[in-house]
Amino acid sequence: MQIDPRRSAAFLAAVDTGSLELAAAQLALSPSAVSQRISALEQDFGTPLLVRSRPCRPTGPGTRLLQYLRRTSLLESEFLAEMGMDEGSVRVAIAVNNDTLATWLLPVLAPILAAEELLVECVLDNQGHTFALLEQGRVVACVAGEATSMHGCTVSPLGLMRYRMVASRDFAARWFADGFNRETARRAPVVVFDRKDSLQSAFLLRHFGLPEGAYPFHYVPASDPFVDAIRIGMGYGMLPMEQCGAMLDDGSLVDLAPDLYVDVPLYWHAWRVQPPRLERMGAALVKAARDVLLQAEVLAPK
Repeated sequence: MQIDPRRSAAFLAAVDTGSLELAAAQLALSPSAVSQRISALEQDFGTPLLVRSRPCRPTGPGTRLLQYLRRTSLLESEFLAEMGMDEGSVRVAIAVNNDTLATWLLPVLAPILAAEELLVECVLDNQGHTFALLEQGRVVACVAGEATSMHGCTVSPLGLMRYRMVASRDFAARWFADGFNRETARRAPVVVFDRKDSLQSAFLLRHFGLPEGAYPFHYVPASDPFVDAIRIGMGYGMLPMEQCGAMLDDGSLVDLAPDLYVDVPLYWHAWRVQPPRLERMGAALVKAARDVLLQAEVLAPK
């Protein structure tokens, strides 16, 4: 059996865009035609491949097909480029967490992309969820907090991002004049990135026994505005040293718990079999990341 390229293109477009209507616009077809091609592909495989929800998402067999199509597309692009039959750059999708993207990743990645003539699509999610995007076949590699590799993939430790619980000097003087403790933390507003962000809640539960919801909080789900919200005194929260180090040095932010910090380990996950350019990109990224991130004595995959 051969996979029909028009049917697989419709399937890919539906997964990438999240809807049959957007997939139809991308392929210059009607939504009905896209649906029919996906249905024909499902008949070819004898199983449902796409959940037609909002957004569309692949089923279990659809996820495996998606992984296969992503890999074959990259390998085909690599081959055509080597044969001089495709002048365009190869685009790779990688999943990263917001703090990684906002701090160390782009300076590390930019020269690698230029050297390998690669284009990148960064897919954002919490470091605890980027691994699932690789598992689903939506990306070809990811920066994740997961130390165990997925079947068919490799994992390489990158290093640690160290987070401090910080606040503006005026905020600390107003809310923590009597010290940073259970009672003062129970009243002061916290800045939380989004509903997947557990850094602040884990810290307050571990050190003060305060469960989530026992204190007021703001949601600010964008990296620079999150930093700004803390800097201007909307609330207090955890920032990586890469973002708050200079402000701690100049006194515009204060460390509320100098003896306490949270180290978040990061790992690079990628398919075991991948095009040479992607393999070189991953190796260069891992090497460069280890030069800029903190390294623990033991930071190896489980």
